[in-house]
Amino acid sequence: MVIKVFLASSSGSTAIKKKQQDVVGFLEALKVEYAQLDIACNEENRMWMRQNVPQEKKPANGIPLPPQIFNEESYCGDYDTFFDAKEDNSVYAFLGLPPPPGSKEAELADKAHILENGTHAEETNGEENLDDSIEVPVEERNGDAHGEEEQAAEEEEEEEGEGGEEEEVAEGETAEDDALEGETAGDAAEEAVEETDEAHADEEEQEEADEDREEEDDEEETQGEEAE
Repeated sequence: MVIKVFLASSSGSTAIKKKQQDVVGFLEALKVEYAQLDIACNEENRMWMRQNVPQEKKPANGIPLPPQIFNEESYCGDYDTFFDAKEDNSVYAFLGLPPPPGSKEAELADKAHILENGTHAEETNGEENLDDSIEVPVEERNGDAHGEEEQAAEEEEEEEGEGGEEEEVAEGETAEDDALEGETAGDAAEEAVEETDEAHADEEEQEEADEDREEEDDEEETQGEEAE
């Protein structure tokens, strides 16, 4: 692809000359190959330029002024659009050329490409995560067998709980029985002590009665002897 720059070598306008020099100097700085086509000395170049500039890009009087830039037969733009592309670091895109590796425009293009791919990747990942976020019920993933195992474990826990309650009740009853037996044994011991005390008192009373009778007998014998 050849970049064509239409110029007027003998233009009397200082502004046009300056614009032409700016375009040519910038292309040479970028080492972009281009061809200069003079419209001042070549009528064919003049006519071709005027015919191939798009109508909407022509000035009000219908006569486009140099410099005008083409990529082969494709129109790129005039000086104003070239200047805007230079300010935006997009001259290669303006010329329809791929930016060379390592250039600022190539870096910006890579960043834009990464940004577009990253956004697309985020959307794709978001859809995948949405699918993954739909949880499958445990019974469907592990089968009914897993659900039956859980149910059996719950029944065993309930049975163990009931057995524990029965043991607690049995232990409570045993403790109550032991307490009652202790109380009964205590009552029996008290009764035995009371009976022993009563028996001992009776024996003492009997001994005292016997002694009284012996004393009475002795007195009677003494009185009988005295009477004789």
